[in-house]
Amino acid sequence: MIKKEISHTININENQEYTKYTECIEKAVKTALDVEKVNYGCEINVEITDNSEIQKLNKEFREKDTPTDVLSFPMIESDKIDYIRNKDKNKILKVFSDEINPENGLILLGDIIISMEKAKEQSEELNQSLERELMFLAIHSTLHLLGYDHELSEQDDLIMREKQRKIIEYIVGDGALDVPEIESE
Repeated sequence: MIKKEISHTININENQEYTKYTECIEKAVKTALDVEKVNYGCEINVEITDNSEIQKLNKEFREKDTPTDVLSFPMIESDKIDYIRNKDKNKILKVFSDEINPENGLILLGDIIISMEKAKEQSEELNQSLERELMFLAIHSTLHLLGYDHELSEQDDLIMREKQRKIIEYIVGDGALDVPEIESE
Protein backbone atom coordinates (compact mmCIF):
# COMPACT_ATOMS: atom_id res chain seq x y z
CA MET A 1 0.00 0.00 0.00
CA ILE A 2 1.01 3.57 -0.52
CA LYS A 3 1.59 5.12 2.86
CA LYS A 4 1.86 8.86 2.41
CA GLU A 5 1.30 11.63 4.89
CA ILE A 6 1.32 14.17 2.08
CA SER A 7 -2.07 15.63 1.25
CA HIS A 8 -2.75 16.68 -2.32
CA THR A 9 -5.80 18.56 -3.54
CA ILE A 10 -7.29 17.62 -6.90
CA ASN A 11 -9.99 20.07 -8.00
CA ILE A 12 -12.16 18.47 -10.68
CA ASN A 13 -14.59 20.67 -12.57
CA GLU A 14 -16.85 18.58 -14.72
CA ASN A 15 -20.31 18.26 -16.07
CA GLN A 16 -22.71 16.71 -13.55
CA GLU A 17 -23.06 13.75 -15.92
CA TYR A 18 -19.41 12.79 -15.29
CA THR A 19 -19.34 13.01 -11.49
CA LYS A 20 -19.05 9.23 -11.23
CA TYR A 21 -15.57 9.42 -12.81
CA THR A 22 -14.17 11.94 -10.33
CA GLU A 23 -12.91 9.29 -7.92
CA CYS A 24 -10.92 7.31 -10.51
CA ILE A 25 -9.30 10.48 -11.89
CA GLU A 26 -8.38 11.72 -8.41
CA LYS A 27 -6.96 8.31 -7.46
CA ALA A 28 -4.83 8.23 -10.62
CA VAL A 29 -3.41 11.72 -10.08
CA LYS A 30 -2.64 11.13 -6.40
CA THR A 31 -1.05 7.75 -7.09
CA ALA A 32 1.17 9.26 -9.80
CA LEU A 33 2.28 11.99 -7.36
CA ASP A 34 3.01 9.38 -4.68
CA VAL A 35 4.93 7.07 -7.02
CA GLU A 36 6.94 10.05 -8.23
CA LYS A 37 7.79 10.82 -4.59
CA VAL A 38 6.35 14.32 -4.51
CA ASN A 39 7.16 15.26 -0.92
CA TYR A 40 5.01 18.34 -0.51
CA GLY A 41 1.29 18.84 -0.97
CA CYS A 42 0.26 19.91 -4.45
CA GLU A 43 -2.87 21.31 -5.99
CA ILE A 44 -3.94 20.27 -9.48
CA ASN A 45 -6.99 21.50 -11.35
CA VAL A 46 -8.69 19.01 -13.68
CA GLU A 47 -11.36 20.01 -16.15
CA ILE A 48 -13.43 17.53 -18.11
CA THR A 49 -14.65 18.93 -21.39
CA ASP A 50 -15.64 17.91 -24.91
CA ASN A 51 -13.80 17.66 -28.24
CA SER A 52 -14.86 21.12 -29.38
CA GLU A 53 -13.44 22.89 -26.32
CA ILE A 54 -10.21 20.89 -26.19
CA GLN A 55 -9.69 21.50 -29.91
CA LYS A 56 -9.85 25.27 -29.30
CA LEU A 57 -7.26 24.97 -26.53
CA ASN A 58 -5.07 22.67 -28.62
CA LYS A 59 -5.12 25.19 -31.46
CA GLU A 60 -4.42 28.15 -29.19
CA PHE A 61 -1.60 26.61 -27.14
CA ARG A 62 -0.10 23.95 -29.42
CA GLU A 63 -1.07 25.26 -32.86
CA LYS A 64 -2.79 21.95 -33.64
CA ASP A 65 -6.31 22.41 -34.95
CA THR A 66 -7.63 19.02 -33.90
CA PRO A 67 -9.20 17.57 -30.78
CA THR A 68 -6.84 15.72 -28.46
CA ASP A 69 -7.45 13.48 -25.48
CA VAL A 70 -5.67 15.48 -22.78
CA LEU A 71 -3.73 18.70 -22.32
CA SER A 72 -1.37 19.63 -19.50
CA PHE A 73 -0.53 23.13 -18.37
CA PRO A 74 2.33 23.05 -15.85
CA MET A 75 2.66 25.98 -13.47
CA ILE A 76 6.17 25.10 -12.34
CA GLU A 77 9.24 26.03 -14.34
CA SER A 78 11.10 22.96 -15.60
CA ASP A 79 14.30 23.88 -13.75
CA LYS A 80 12.42 23.64 -10.42
CA ILE A 81 10.73 20.26 -10.93
CA ASP A 82 13.39 18.14 -9.21
CA TYR A 83 13.00 20.20 -6.03
CA ILE A 84 9.44 18.97 -5.65
CA ARG A 85 10.85 15.64 -4.48
CA ASN A 86 12.95 17.31 -1.76
CA LYS A 87 12.25 16.21 1.80
CA ASP A 88 13.31 19.53 3.31
CA LYS A 89 10.07 21.48 3.71
CA ASN A 90 11.90 24.80 4.22
CA LYS A 91 13.84 24.31 0.98
CA ILE A 92 10.62 23.50 -0.88
CA LEU A 93 8.90 26.58 0.53
CA LYS A 94 11.85 28.75 -0.55
CA VAL A 95 12.14 27.32 -4.08
CA PHE A 96 8.39 27.37 -4.71
CA SER A 97 7.49 30.63 -2.98
CA ASP A 98 5.82 31.94 -6.15
CA GLU A 99 3.88 28.73 -6.78
CA ILE A 100 2.32 28.30 -3.32
CA ASN A 101 -1.42 28.85 -3.09
CA PRO A 102 -1.75 31.29 -0.14
CA GLU A 103 -5.22 29.93 0.68
CA ASN A 104 -4.10 26.37 1.43
CA GLY A 105 -0.27 26.35 1.38
CA LEU A 106 -0.11 23.84 -1.48
CA ILE A 107 2.13 24.05 -4.54
CA LEU A 108 0.09 24.93 -7.63
CA LEU A 109 1.37 22.17 -9.91
CA GLY A 110 -0.82 22.87 -12.93
CA ASP A 111 -3.96 22.17 -14.89
CA ILE A 112 -5.19 19.09 -16.73
CA ILE A 113 -7.90 19.22 -19.41
CA ILE A 114 -9.49 15.92 -20.47
CA SER A 115 -11.86 15.44 -23.40
CA MET A 116 -14.51 12.98 -22.25
CA GLU A 117 -15.54 12.43 -25.89
CA LYS A 118 -12.00 11.48 -26.91
CA ALA A 119 -11.58 9.30 -23.80
CA LYS A 120 -14.77 7.41 -24.70
CA GLU A 121 -13.59 6.93 -28.31
CA GLN A 122 -10.20 5.63 -27.17
CA SER A 123 -11.63 3.31 -24.53
CA GLU A 124 -13.86 1.73 -27.19
CA GLU A 125 -10.97 1.44 -29.68
CA LEU A 126 -8.80 -0.21 -27.02
CA ASN A 127 -11.66 -2.35 -25.71
CA GLN A 128 -11.13 -1.17 -22.14
CA SER A 129 -13.28 0.59 -19.59
CA LEU A 130 -13.76 4.32 -19.68
CA GLU A 131 -12.52 4.48 -16.08
CA ARG A 132 -9.21 2.88 -17.06
CA GLU A 133 -8.78 5.25 -19.99
CA LEU A 134 -9.50 8.27 -17.77
CA MET A 135 -6.98 7.01 -15.20
CA PHE A 136 -4.39 6.56 -17.93
CA LEU A 137 -4.98 10.10 -19.25
CA ALA A 138 -4.80 11.55 -15.74
CA ILE A 139 -1.51 9.72 -15.07
CA HIS A 140 -0.10 10.77 -18.44
CA SER A 141 -0.95 14.39 -17.83
CA THR A 142 0.32 14.37 -14.24
CA LEU A 143 3.66 13.09 -15.49
CA HIS A 144 3.72 16.02 -17.93
CA LEU A 145 3.10 18.38 -15.00
CA LEU A 146 6.11 16.77 -13.32
CA GLY A 147 8.35 17.56 -16.28
CA TYR A 148 8.22 14.37 -18.34
CA ASP A 149 7.79 14.81 -22.08
CA HIS A 150 7.50 11.86 -24.43
CA GLU A 151 7.80 14.14 -27.46
CA LEU A 152 11.44 15.10 -26.78
CA SER A 153 13.08 11.82 -27.79
CA GLU A 154 12.51 8.12 -28.18
CA GLN A 155 14.27 7.56 -24.83
CA ASP A 156 11.97 10.06 -23.08
CA ASP A 157 8.98 8.35 -24.67
CA LEU A 158 10.12 4.96 -23.35
CA ILE A 159 10.68 6.35 -19.84
CA MET A 160 7.24 7.93 -19.75
CA ARG A 161 5.53 4.82 -21.13
CA GLU A 162 7.19 2.63 -18.48
CA LYS A 163 6.19 5.01 -15.68
CA GLN A 164 2.60 5.10 -16.93
CA ARG A 165 2.47 1.31 -17.17
CA LYS A 166 3.79 0.80 -13.63
CA ILE A 167 1.42 3.37 -12.12
CA ILE A 168 -1.66 2.00 -13.87
CA GLU A 169 -0.67 -1.56 -12.93
CA TYR A 170 -0.38 -0.49 -9.32
CA ILE A 171 -3.82 1.13 -9.36
CA VAL A 172 -5.69 -1.69 -11.08
CA GLY A 173 -3.78 -4.39 -9.17
CA ASP A 174 -4.73 -5.62 -5.75
CA GLY A 175 -3.21 -2.61 -3.99
CA ALA A 176 -1.04 -4.83 -1.81
CA LEU A 177 2.09 -4.01 -3.74
CA ASP A 178 4.67 -1.56 -2.54
CA VAL A 179 4.98 1.60 -4.59
CA PRO A 180 7.18 0.59 -7.51
CA GLU A 181 10.60 2.14 -7.79
CA ILE A 182 10.76 3.70 -11.23
CA GLU A 183 14.10 5.14 -12.18
CA SER A 184 14.67 7.73 -14.86
CA GLU A 185 17.63 7.03 -17.04
